[in-house]
Amino acid sequence: MRVLFTGGSGKAGRHVVGYLLDQGHEVLNVDLTPLDLPGVNNLIADVTDAGEVYGAMNSYLSIDDVRDATGPAHFDAVVHFAAIPRIQIKPDNETFRVNTISTYNVIEAAVKCGIKKIIFASSETTYGVCFANGVRKPEYIPVDEAHPTVPEDSYAMSKVANEVTGECFQRRTGADIYALRINNVMEPEDYAKLWPRYFEDPSVRRTNLFAYIDARDLGQIVDRCLKTDGLGYQVFNASNDTHSVNVTTDELIAEYYADVPKKAEMGEYETFFSNKKIRDVLGFVEEHDWRKYVKP
Repeated sequence: MRVLFTGGSGKAGRHVVGYLLDQGHEVLNVDLTPLDLPGVNNLIADVTDAGEVYGAMNSYLSIDDVRDATGPAHFDAVVHFAAIPRIQIKPDNETFRVNTISTYNVIEAAVKCGIKKIIFASSETTYGVCFANGVRKPEYIPVDEAHPTVPEDSYAMSKVANEVTGECFQRRTGADIYALRINNVMEPEDYAKLWPRYFEDPSVRRTNLFAYIDARDLGQIVDRCLKTDGLGYQVFNASNDTHSVNVTTDELIAEYYADVPKKAEMGEYETFFSNKKIRDVLGFVEEHDWRKYVKP
């Protein structure tokens, strides 16, 4: 597929773009910073500027398109990852503005250009646990896509607003628009760097529901979304199968969630950030369990 990918130079994006290239897709990375990766095409653009977004959607995919006189690309799909990635990077109102207007611009331009597959990055933070003031527990475990979204910070608010935007455009156009509630993204080097602390003090993972998503497994999820048609508007949790700590599910429940209702029986190390839907609907099969890279 010919894919326009926004934010491919970021922490998650660069691994997802690499995975898509390995699957044979052609990718135009639209970002403020080019991605130095063999095979990727880059276009520098500001996705908060509607005119630049429309221009990108109607651009050539690569210099070869220009030389071959094939004309501007018609993209088969758009993957939108560009965003301010969390709170405390820019002022809260700017975080909300950038994340919401950029998502509106990208989805509007895509559907008006006739693109029928749009995937965008939502977030684990929509459930209200990650950036809550103090300690907030989920309303039940495991947390699936039906769990209420209860944000109280500008980043999570922007992601909930983006989900409403995506659902509204899907209702109006009939395009496939899928939102990925992405858990804490881990790069390959993070296992040696971060996991020793997680072994020493599992409580540091509480705000992420003790979960994680390997950036390369996130690439697989995006690829499976690209290849799965006809679902309309969907929200998918994106996480690996197990906790990011070497503690059993029962032990974590006893320590942190003893007063939280359990919606379903859970496996010995099964993640609290349920990925059942991506396994059942998309056919996701985890490839990068942390235990392959670090031993407790």
